Amino acid sequence: MSNTDLKNITCWIVTEGIAGTENQCIGVAEALGIKPVIKRIRLREPWKTYSPFIGFEQWWTFDPFLMPPWPEVLIASGRKSIAAARYIRRASDGYTMTVQIQDPRIAPHNFDLVAVPEHDELRGDNVIVTKAAPNRINAEILRREALKFPALKKMKGPRVAVLIGGNSKTHKFTPVIAQKLIAQLKALDASLMVTLSRRTPPDIAALFHEGLKGERIYVWDGQGDNPYFAFLALAEAVIVTNDSASMISEAATAGKPVYVAALEGASEKFDRLYRNIKKAGALREFSGAIETYAYEPLRDAEKVAHKIREMLMARRSESKAG
Repeated sequence: MSNTDLKNITCWIVTEGIAGTENQCIGVAEALGIKPVIKRIRLREPWKTYSPFIGFEQWWTFDPFLMPPWPEVLIASGRKSIAAARYIRRASDGYTMTVQIQDPRIAPHNFDLVAVPEHDELRGDNVIVTKAAPNRINAEILRREALKFPALKKMKGPRVAVLIGGNSKTHKFTPVIAQKLIAQLKALDASLMVTLSRRTPPDIAALFHEGLKGERIYVWDGQGDNPYFAFLALAEAVIVTNDSASMISEAATAGKPVYVAALEGASEKFDRLYRNIKKAGALREFSGAIETYAYEPLRDAEKVAHKIREMLMARRSESKAG
C-alpha cells in the first residue's frame, strides 16, 4: 500500500499534549503520508488518578469528549492516551486501528499495534520494536527547515548543533556541569548552534547565554521560528545532553555523529537506550573533542509506518474477501 493509497484515510493523534510524545506520533503519521487530526485530552476522575488500570472508560471520561465519527487509524502516546485508545477501539467496534506508541503498562492485546523502543522490555505478537523513539526527522523536513535559516548555513564550518536539556525525574543539570560543558564547547574549533529546552533551569540557561558568545556562536533566544530542525540539517555533528531520549533519537535519525554529554544522575532505562544506539554506531561520549564518523541513520517512524501499511492492507483484503 503506497502513500497515495492512504491519502484519504482518516487519522487521529491523541496525546496529553507533551511535545516529545506528540512528535513521535506525528512522525509516524508523516511517514505514512497522512495528515492527522491532533487531539489533546485530559481525563476526568477517577480515570485521571487510576488510568490506565481502571478501565471502563465512557464518552465523558475525556476532556474534551471523544465522539464519532471514528478515524480509521488512531496513533496515541502518553499515559492519558491509553484510556482513549482502549475506549475508541471498543466504541468503534474494532473499526479504528489503534496504534500505541511507547509501553502502555497494560497488556498489548488492548491495542492493534504497540511500538516500543528496544530498551523497553515489552514484547508480544502485536508489538513492534524500534531502535529508539520514532520522530519527525526525515530528509524532506531537514531540507525544508534548513532553507528557512540561511544565516546558519553561512556559519564557518564545521557546524556543531548543541541540544541542551534540563532536569527530569532521573537527571539534574547542575551549575558545575554547565560550566564544564560551556568550557568544552568554547574550546572546540567549530561554529556552535545552541538550543535550550523548556526543562532547562533558568539559572542554567543564564549560564549558557552568558558563557557562549562570539562570532561563531548562535544561541537561540526562543523568539521567532524554532531552528531546531535546521540545526540538525546543517550540523556536521550533534552534542546532546543525556536526559532526553527524544533529542538523542532525533539526532541519530538525522544521521550526524552524535555525542552525549552527561548530566548528574542515571536511569537504567536510559542506559539501555544509550547502549543500543551505540551498538548502531550512532552515539559516542562527549569528552571535549569531536570527529566525523558514519553510520546507518535510524528510521524508526518509517518502520512503524511500514507495519501499519501492512496491517491496513490485510484489513482491506479481509474486507473484500468477506
